[in-house]
Amino acid sequence: MAATLLAKGHSVTVYDNLCHATRAMVPEGAEFVQGDVADRPRLETLLGSGFDGVLHFAALIEAGESMAKPEVYFRNNSAATLSLLEAMRITGVRRLVFSSTAAVYGEPATTPIREDAPLQPTNPYGESKLIVEKMLSWMYWVHGFPYASLRYFNVAGAASGRGEAHEPETHLIPLVLDVALGRRQRIRIYGDDYPTVDGTCVRDYIHIEDLAEAHLLALEALEGGGQRIYNLGNGSGFTVLQVIEAARRVTGQPIPVEVVGRRPGDPAVLIASAEKIGRDLGWKPRHTSLDTIVASAWEWHQKRYA
Repeated sequence: MAATLLAKGHSVTVYDNLCHATRAMVPEGAEFVQGDVADRPRLETLLGSGFDGVLHFAALIEAGESMAKPEVYFRNNSAATLSLLEAMRITGVRRLVFSSTAAVYGEPATTPIREDAPLQPTNPYGESKLIVEKMLSWMYWVHGFPYASLRYFNVAGAASGRGEAHEPETHLIPLVLDVALGRRQRIRIYGDDYPTVDGTCVRDYIHIEDLAEAHLLALEALEGGGQRIYNLGNGSGFTVLQVIEAARRVTGQPIPVEVVGRRPGDPAVLIASAEKIGRDLGWKPRHTSLDTIVASAWEWHQKRYA
């Protein structure tokens, strides 16, 4: 996102506590400030130096971990965001693009999921993001605070020499590619008894470049104020086994699997309807092929461990 903004001529400051990142990830041309979103005085000082918008990505994102440590997720994702909102109010920074999640929907009654679907998270991660969405809604109605909440489905792929580098890694595609590189013996499948075509969970994968473009469009749209809530996804679902098959095609490696029990809080199917952001902002994903998404991640993954 920072690289996309810089390419469009924006001045960018990255504010991060580096709990899951490194300073080297910040693109050349962006200023870096190390700090925590919960540190309101620090944020007030920073934002008071002259900003016209915030893109808020800072969060813990592992649904399984949130089932074991819900208090950590509510403190980091929900309470810390309140510190950011207060700092923005005090300093007069009035545009926020919030990184939300499809996990706010929980187990959907119908798919593809539209933005007006019931919000019933099945894990504390999704609940922690929904709490923020509720805070933002009240901030808008009471203070006229302009915001966009972007509900991501599964973000994947790589671009411009940047790809997933989580430590530890928990996302499916990089884990599968680890097996293809021989860094892991096999990929674990968490449950093969879901009501899907092959018994494994179905997810909607969106390429990181398409995601960044949607954020840029949302940020620009907020110049006119308003409240915007959008899904970000391809509108197509793929099972875990289909992702593994795509990785086998792309890498030419066998990629052994091991089936284990379900993880608590995992919905069976999450597929987005992203028609609303298409109508409102003209956004349309360009990278819709699963093989293309996996291939971009594979190129990055090989370079990362070369």
